[in-house]
Amino acid sequence: MTGRSYAVPVPKGYRVGSWEVREPLASGAFATVYAARLAKEGDPQLPARAALKFLPTGTRTPRQLRHLRELAEREVELLGRLRAPRLIRMYDTLTVDDPDHPELDGATVLVLELAEGSLGDVLELDPTPESAPALLTQICEGLHQLHHAGWVHGDLKPANVLLLEGGSVRLADFNMAAELEGTHAYAPAFATPDYTPPELLWPEVDERGTRIRQTADVWAFGVLAHVALTGSFPLPGGSTEARTDAATRYARGTEELRLSPELPDAWREIVRDCLAPTHTARLARVPDTEALLRRVEEAAGASPSARLPRLRPRRWRRRVLVAALAVAVVLGATAVTYALRGEPPAAAAPPSCEKPAVYEDEEFGRGYTAGQSDSWDFTIKRGDGGSQFREAQCLLRHLHGIAEVGEIDGDFGPLTQGAVVTFQKREGLEADGVVGARTWSALRKADEV
Repeated sequence: MTGRSYAVPVPKGYRVGSWEVREPLASGAFATVYAARLAKEGDPQLPARAALKFLPTGTRTPRQLRHLRELAEREVELLGRLRAPRLIRMYDTLTVDDPDHPELDGATVLVLELAEGSLGDVLELDPTPESAPALLTQICEGLHQLHHAGWVHGDLKPANVLLLEGGSVRLADFNMAAELEGTHAYAPAFATPDYTPPELLWPEVDERGTRIRQTADVWAFGVLAHVALTGSFPLPGGSTEARTDAATRYARGTEELRLSPELPDAWREIVRDCLAPTHTARLARVPDTEALLRRVEEAAGASPSARLPRLRPRRWRRRVLVAALAVAVVLGATAVTYALRGEPPAAAAPPSCEKPAVYEDEEFGRGYTAGQSDSWDFTIKRGDGGSQFREAQCLLRHLHGIAEVGEIDGDFGPLTQGAVVTFQKREGLEADGVVGARTWSALRKADEV
């Protein structure tokens, strides 16, 4: 069985340690995040509300389990060792012990500081917010704290920059973070292409992963600064693939940066230096993030107290997955972010098994989800199981009205296979009882989409 999503379905009210799970906040390639409230008296230093980040270990292959375990260990190690004002705080780590729920049993749960939103949310509301210089100053401060401790973030982008209530910035999502060993660190071969330097777009990968240096974060900061200050990317192209090709040409000297005329003069040289085409050139212009921070503070007008944006609540929507690097397209590379939300009204509730809802997928367009996974191209057959197939069971019964699907349990048994065959015949598909890409598409794209 192959696929991309590692979503972890957790029912509302589920108890993990001292915490009670509330509404889902976000789901990405490697984890699912839920709001939670403290359910019983405990450590007085714990807040009343937190974010629970579930990293699954349920019905997975040994290779997938090893991969997920390594990602969880990276984040736990970093957050357990580093305490810095601009890094998201981790209060605790838990392990789910619940054999009755195999999709949850053994999952690692990080108890994290609850944020109000991300820089990505800010840029959705206003592509060029007035507070961008103050936000960028805090982001650069967080990078300096991380680099000073000897780590590389490895996936800096707007979605991984969180804002607490009041606008204070925190860097988050350290699944790709790596500790320096001399001049290099070793990170997984995943990243977000628009924020990846040219030398890492198609890296050489050995048994330890990809060799990465702190200048990769400097490049990402340059892209992020250009986006936040101008609302556009610094390399041409209407898609991630086109901009990735432009970055490769830029590194070869056949493409130029096209910095927006909207980029303030005080920031132009900073962004240009951060986006030097090679590691060596970048290091010569930006020797370290301490020097970069001094330049950023000056460009921001020494005004970190500028009024920061407060995020208004939005109707629930599933986050669009970002395209993965070619070398990692099977597993994907979306990191998880989350935002503080009150209890949503019924009309704005996230999808459930009983009430599928429409969401947007960057590659496949609009379709229905029942809240379990984003998969459109998984292939599953009788004998398989897991959250992806529970999604299919939910859609068969509650979107397409096929009651003979059997129990909604994530196990592909004979009743469910019969329901798949019934659905395939109805849709004019090959009635082989296998849920592949065409069957997924038909399941998700009902008449109302």
